[in-house]
Amino acid sequence: MNGLMLVARREVTTQVRTKAFLIGLVITAVLVAVVPFASQLMGGPDSYTLGTVNSQQLPLQGAAPDADFEWRSFPDEAAAKQAVLDGDVDAVLVNGTKVLTDGEIDGQLGVLLQSVNREAKLGAAGVSIPPLQMESVGADTRYEAARTGIAVVLVLVLFMLLMGQVMMVAMGVVEEKGSRIVEILLSTLRPWQLLGGKIVGLGALGLINLVTILVVGLVSSTASGLASEFPPGIPGLVAAVLVWFVLGYAFFATLAAAFGSLVSRQEEVSSVMTPLTMLIMITYFVAFYATNDATGTLATVMSYIPPFSAMVMPVRMAAAEIPLWQVGASMVAMVAAVLVVLAFGAKVYERAVLRTGARLKLGDVLRAK
Repeated sequence: MNGLMLVARREVTTQVRTKAFLIGLVITAVLVAVVPFASQLMGGPDSYTLGTVNSQQLPLQGAAPDADFEWRSFPDEAAAKQAVLDGDVDAVLVNGTKVLTDGEIDGQLGVLLQSVNREAKLGAAGVSIPPLQMESVGADTRYEAARTGIAVVLVLVLFMLLMGQVMMVAMGVVEEKGSRIVEILLSTLRPWQLLGGKIVGLGALGLINLVTILVVGLVSSTASGLASEFPPGIPGLVAAVLVWFVLGYAFFATLAAAFGSLVSRQEEVSSVMTPLTMLIMITYFVAFYATNDATGTLATVMSYIPPFSAMVMPVRMAAAEIPLWQVGASMVAMVAAVLVVLAFGAKVYERAVLRTGARLKLGDVLRAK
């Protein structure tokens, strides 16, 4: 392990000292920090469609001049409920005492209704007025929008980090092989130490990027007030994302190192990595589909199948409440797949990394003694 960690430290110290890494990390942090505020600044004026049943329209426009309000009248509460469920109106004021919504009411709209209703009745009666009763007539969609948004961001972040770090592993292997540096390194190190050190070192860089994105994103969301819309359990989700990234990276990076060892020139990396790149792309598309149908059959099944589970399961965890046993079963399967791939990748790397010249065929390498 000393040799492996020595290689890992070399990879980390070499990369973190480069201007490209530092500038990229700073730019990433700035962009992530700006996104929660930009979503508020770029949003246009709020627009609400409201209904009434045996109630007077509240003078909301005076309290929120930048927002647009459209009122509709319904003959009874049943018609109003159907309009809410159909999405024709955002909320309906019934008998001046309660508000019908589909899920949790928009935060700004809820405050406006409560405050304006109280002021209007106080001015008329001069007595204490009870708050409006908020009643959801549909399913509890309190965190649905937030969960979907977090899942979309998560799948994009995981895809970009996995793709970037995996390509770095392949390029690093080919660079060492083409320059014959690997021959010097293997005179004092075993192949598995060199392979493992490179994977661990470059994986640590990916974790630095991921932790930066998560921490800056949470801090910025808290400062902008966006975090108030997040569902409970965010700390657990963050920890799970880190674990899934490590497992997914270990799987794909090992294969990248194995495939990279088959060629000796940087120009050949793209072609030899095509099968792995396509696998990552398919995983991404399945995970992106899961953001809108996290409990569907396709997302559920693929979240148990490695390596798709490395991206699909954390996205499902963000988009919906997933039983802990499902997460555990998926993680066990992924760990087993990583162990199999490590054994396979180490064998290919050991047999191919010292053989320079024309591109090697994977079958020939596996048959070689």
